[in-house]
Formats: sequence, structure tokens, C-alpha cells
Amino acid sequence: MTKAIGSRIILDESESKVAEEFRKCVEELLESENVRELDNYSQHLNTSRLQHSINVSYYSYLICRYFKFDYKSAARAGLLHDLYLYNRHIQKFEQSHTIYHPKEALRNAKKIAELNDIEQDAILKHMWPLCRGIPKYKETVVVTVADKYCAAAEFIMQIVKIRHRKNKKLFFSKS
Repeated sequence: MTKAIGSRIILDESESKVAEEFRKCVEELLESENVRELDNYSQHLNTSRLQHSINVSYYSYLICRYFKFDYKSAARAGLLHDLYLYNRHIQKFEQSHTIYHPKEALRNAKKIAELNDIEQDAILKHMWPLCRGIPKYKETVVVTVADKYCAAAEFIMQIVKIRHRKNKKLFFSKS
């Protein structure tokens, strides 16, 4: 698990109260083979889908904890929101990926855990407003916003790394 993008806290080693509490929310899910398998799929450029899901889960947890919302449900839904086990660039469906994958993620999540209404709503509607169905719970909105934030951060971090490598090569290759 290590840490979420932009965070200084090492989630699986830290003795901080926040890291410990977060781990308790998601530890049973992280033991699932299907969740661990997400590490084999790429999400935004070079970020694995598992790392993206941990990022969304952690930030959903922090935001909901701060506002005294149901942070456990938000953390769990954040971890499971992209629980689909196919490469979206290869696998094609009748519906667009944007509409299809939340339904697939919810189906897969129900196979590995009992989900409450908040968790189900957040998984199913995390692509709002691009898909049908308005979020029913404030935690769903948090997971949706955290997903967009993390996707942007992951993409930007990859671009920065690529540009940094190119500039480093140019700098050191000059005579």
C-alpha cells in the first residue's frame, strides 16, 4: 500500500492515528485477490489501478473524516470504485467504458464484500456527471471529487516525470 499520491504518510508502516484508522477501514478489502490484481492494470499513464484506488480511498477517507461524514464507507468505496479486471483500451463493450465500468466494479465488489447503500451508490455513481444517476449521499460526492482529483494528480505527476527525464538527458548529454 505504501502511500497515496502527494501524501507524506506511509500508510502501511506509519503509527499515526490517521494511517492506522485508514488501514482498519480497508484492510480486509486489500486482502482480496481481486483487489490485489488491480496492480496488474494501468490507470492514468504509469499509475496502477490499485495505486489509483488507494489514492482515491485515502483522500475520500480524509475528507469525510474532516467533515464527520461516514469515512469508513467512503474509504471502502474509494478502494472498490474501479474494481474491473480488463484493459479498457483493448476490451470493448456496447456501452462506453465511462458508463460500463462502474456497473462492473459494483458487481465485482459485491462478490468480495457486503456493501452498504453508501458504498454501492459511490461505486456506481463515481463517474457523475458523465453517467446517469445523481449521487444520493455526500460520501458519493466526496468519492467522485477525490477520483477526479487523483486522476488529474496522477496524470500531471507522470507528465512532470517524463519532462524531467527528457530535460535531464538533454542537460547531461551536452558537451
